Amino acid sequence: MLCFTAPLPPSITQLLETGFVAMAKDPLAEAGLHFDELNKLRILEPEVDQKTTELKEECEDFVDKISQFQKIVGGLIELVDELAKEAETEKMKAIGARNLLKSVAKQREAQQQQLQALIAEKKMQLERYRIEYEALSKVEAEQNEFIEQFILQK
Repeated sequence: MLCFTAPLPPSITQLLETGFVAMAKDPLAEAGLHFDELNKLRILEPEVDQKTTELKEECEDFVDKISQFQKIVGGLIELVDELAKEAETEKMKAIGARNLLKSVAKQREAQQQQLQALIAEKKMQLERYRIEYEALSKVEAEQNEFIEQFILQK
């Protein structure tokens, strides 16, 4: 928007104030020149200038709102990134705990197999001791009988 800021000469100001400009405004308007409320010569029509100013203000408001929106979205993205990192950390902890449980289960299973093997070994040893006991009991009984017969013979 072009604006001539130089003050108008007194003769033009007088013409404006006395109403002689009514005749002069039409030729100026036809040439694309207009006077604003401060009697400054303008190239744009006052309505177009006003709408341009309003559009400029709306654009500034829109840019401000977009800027605020970008800040909000940026904050939201940061929050989502933080939550994703926390979720990934918790996921890794859960995987670690699951693997630990699997290893503990495997250790228990191996320990159970070792204990079952030990029980089987002890059962076999018990059976050997039982057989040995029976054999020794039989020998003892035979020896006691021999001793009794020996004493009776004397």
